[in-house]
Amino acid sequence: MVARAPKQARLIVAAAVVMALPFGWGLGLLAAYLIAGKDFGQLPAATVPLGILGSVGFSLSPIAHPMTRLKILSAGAALFVAFAWLTA
Repeated sequence: MVARAPKQARLIVAAAVVMALPFGWGLGLLAAYLIAGKDFGQLPAATVPLGILGSVGFSLSPIAHPMTRLKILSAGAALFVAFAWLTA
């Protein structure tokens, strides 16, 4: 018999998956910038999906407590959004 997660933990994981999308997008853009510099052209077409897949994988993995994963992804997404807003 498989033990089921409580409903609250599943909701937290679902929220972490939602927060993984902007975090992965920012992670992919950061990777493209680090690889190619300021003029990265079409490179985000390859790095953004990898960043999103990696962050969704992190949000679903049992590597940390669900609330810890949500906090990490939320803080990272907020930092990426703040950095983009400040540089625009």
